[in-house]
Amino acid sequence: MNTKQIIFTEAHKAALLERELKELAADEVLVDTEYTVVSGGTERANLMGMSNAGGNKFPKALGYCGIGRVMEIGSAVTGVAVGDRVLIYHGKHAKYNIRPEKDVTKVWDESIPSLDAAFVVIATMGLGGVRKLELELGESAMVMGLGLLGIFAVQFCRLNGANPVIAADLNPARRELALQLGADYAFDPSAPDFAEQVKAVTKGKGVRAIVEVTGVSAAMKQALECAAYMGRISLLGCTRVSDCAVDYYQQVHRPGVKLIGAHNFVRPKVESYPHHWTHQDDCNAILDMISTGRVQVAPIVSRVVSPTEAPAIYDQLCDDPAFPIGTVFDWRDIR
Repeated sequence: MNTKQIIFTEAHKAALLERELKELAADEVLVDTEYTVVSGGTERANLMGMSNAGGNKFPKALGYCGIGRVMEIGSAVTGVAVGDRVLIYHGKHAKYNIRPEKDVTKVWDESIPSLDAAFVVIATMGLGGVRKLELELGESAMVMGLGLLGIFAVQFCRLNGANPVIAADLNPARRELALQLGADYAFDPSAPDFAEQVKAVTKGKGVRAIVEVTGVSAAMKQALECAAYMGRISLLGCTRVSDCAVDYYQQVHRPGVKLIGAHNFVRPKVESYPHHWTHQDDCNAILDMISTGRVQVAPIVSRVVSPTEAPAIYDQLCDDPAFPIGTVFDWRDIR
């Protein structure tokens, strides 16, 4: 059986190619994909051949966030059945995905649109970054970087009772979206008085809890400048280039700022515990919050395109700093 799949063939080049599927193992599930979501930061880093994203080793195949219907299950699979709608974790941008059972999550509520549910896997990453901050009701919070992870993190800060919720991004459209989705303030971090603006809305104290999700070293330094005494910073973004010095004594050690590694892989595999939930539990929590209207996805969807447009989409991802964050591939008509 063959599948159509988006492949990064070389730096800056993507193509929709045909690939042969492997045999299904006992613990695996074959999924007919409906939608996959482009993760701009991770995919751009891989496509550009950055050193901590696989370098210049091509071809590469990405696409860790999607949804589809189960077509076939292995002999040892018990949690899902043929016909079930499932989230696909760390699959590929492909018409058919084969994943271990542990990497699919059943969508129990059929009323949730597949286009909304397609974003859940990437939303869990924003949620993990917020959980690790151990927010308390009434604490100030800030999200630096309003890509997909950051936009969802803004909503989760609000749902966790943060007050105020501050958003920061260079892109004015993303700042407006953050305000629409729950931020109280949205600031441009390139402003000379950025730190002063942040402190002005936190009674001069700085921010108690910060999610840094740009992956840019200079933004990390700004986060430290905005942090309150004994504040916490969740390091959710993948820092690709460490090119900005930090005064650890003055900005971390002396003020008692806590830096928390928040990579998505830093989570329990089997049982959730406070502030550290499993991937499956976070997926189910977000699905429930979408179902009840607590988490919004529709305003985040920028465009839904055919995978046949992949070469142009990835050209834009490489070259356009304002690449639309909610870009989705629709696989339903691909044969």
